[in-house]
Amino acid sequence: MSRKHFSRHDEPLNSDDLRKCQAVLNAICGDFGIEPGSEEADRIAAITIELYQQGVRDVRHLEHIVDAARGLDLRARGTKA
Repeated sequence: MSRKHFSRHDEPLNSDDLRKCQAVLNAICGDFGIEPGSEEADRIAAITIELYQQGVRDVRHLEHIVDAARGLDLRARGTKA
């Protein structure tokens, strides 16, 4: 019998993982005036989870990469650049 190799990408997110992803989603939606539950917020959430599962675990780093993936201008965030 062979073992199937599972990557971190295949593992379910735990409550701490979800908390971090939610913090990123909340920060980006708040900074850019994106309505929670909107189609755009759903896209941000999907990008955030995908990147998190790929190994981006630092919340600040994750925010920057999600911003870049969406093509947002970080300078528009004012104090959070």
